[in-house]
Amino acid sequence: MGNAPLPENVLRDAPTHTPRPPELADLALLLTGAYAPLTGFLGRADLDAVARRGTLADGTPWPVPVTLELPATLTAHLDDTRRTVILTDPEGAPVAALAVTDVWPVAPGVSGVGGTVRRIGDGDHRPFHRLRRTPAQVRAALPLGRVLGVLADRPLHRPQLAQISHAARTLSAHVLVMVPADEPGPDGLAPEVLVRAVLAAGDRLPGATVVAVPLSRRGDEIRTALLRAKVAEAYGVTHLLSTGEAMISGGGPRVLVPRELAYDKRDGQWRSQEDIPPGARRQALRPAEIDDTLERGFPLPEWHTPPAVARELGRARPARRHRGLVLFLTGLSGSGKSTVARAVADSLRESGQRTVTLLDGDVVRRELSAGLGFGKEDRDTNIRRIGWVAAEVARHRGLAICCPIAPYAAGRAGARRMAVEAGAGFVLVWVATPLEVCERRDRKGMYARARAGQLPHFTGIDDPYEEPGDADVVLDTTGLTVDEAAQTLLEHLIETGWVEPA
Repeated sequence: MGNAPLPENVLRDAPTHTPRPPELADLALLLTGAYAPLTGFLGRADLDAVARRGTLADGTPWPVPVTLELPATLTAHLDDTRRTVILTDPEGAPVAALAVTDVWPVAPGVSGVGGTVRRIGDGDHRPFHRLRRTPAQVRAALPLGRVLGVLADRPLHRPQLAQISHAARTLSAHVLVMVPADEPGPDGLAPEVLVRAVLAAGDRLPGATVVAVPLSRRGDEIRTALLRAKVAEAYGVTHLLSTGEAMISGGGPRVLVPRELAYDKRDGQWRSQEDIPPGARRQALRPAEIDDTLERGFPLPEWHTPPAVARELGRARPARRHRGLVLFLTGLSGSGKSTVARAVADSLRESGQRTVTLLDGDVVRRELSAGLGFGKEDRDTNIRRIGWVAAEVARHRGLAICCPIAPYAAGRAGARRMAVEAGAGFVLVWVATPLEVCERRDRKGMYARARAGQLPHFTGIDDPYEEPGDADVVLDTTGLTVDEAAQTLLEHLIETGWVEPA
């Protein structure tokens, strides 16, 4: 992983590839040395050895595969004279050069590759750069003796802070808090919000070291835990305390099981539950209770959460009526979704309590997705564009109303995911008007043309509509007026806290 510059012709001629987010997280850990002794992505011999006996091919213990997949169209052009691939971040900036040593098929059109990586480009410019120190830098700054590692997947409330303080006192250990900084946590908080919330608890952990680590969750909890223990060991951790997901030792740091604590109303301290009489005991809030408190616009109680942490969470999770929202209506052509969407938008604009952006299907097709057809790939692209624009509107606390046909469940799920990742809400409305009713309303004659074979890929005729099983609201406009349908939808938004009563 040396940093000697690559020859100019290699950088100019090498193919480029943007890895998937988990692969980018692995790449970052490889480049910092957090995956030592690995120097790159594993080849077939190492992968076989890891699967059979939990070691690399040379016998070095290693618990979990660290792999990279490339399109077969790219690997087909690698030969003895050109074996370098430039790996880029999602914006296309070069991050590393991969010297490919091994290629094998893993699926149709996909190849597994192994090889060493070296850093290129002008460094890491993501948020909290000052906290993104390498394991070597952190180990050099740690005091001698025991190091208590804390993997902070969630904000540190008073129960977790009491657990950390107790363990640190018992061990006489320095505290190192590692915050996963590149993907949302299990409770959906954006990574930068999680880092801010952890830093806000810093005065409760005097002298602690905080480091942002590009950890990514694997497909299963055991693999995640094994790799995180390896990373903690690379950062100099001798004892590991988890405040979120379970941890498993793979021969590295000793894993400590947190004590179950409760709040003692007699003196305001957090203690072992058995030390507090039931009448004086108050249990820690569950994550769902914390979310509900924030969603309803109430402050987190000080007995449970330090005020500085509560402020950060309140800023990131304002009450629903102050948060962005994507209202996504889906249904067949002629179902009434555009008409209902416009009526809801008009009502909200009249009230003045929300900034509303209406992304009507026909307008989007003209202004945002001109040139796209109606085959599945183009439909997916259209919904992805709508979902992205809507999520950006909602990221800035606006209300985006979308009303495309959106016939495929995967496309709707992608739109929901983008909204959630933007810290916004997502309400899926299925306008479930039957096909025969939609055909009777067909003022433009589109259904008749589709049945005559003049409009291919028409949803409901020769293209499928995957009925939503996860709709938050179901509307059949067969026997409803526009005002009645819009009122039903507005009442749902009021009941769930997204809109205030008139």
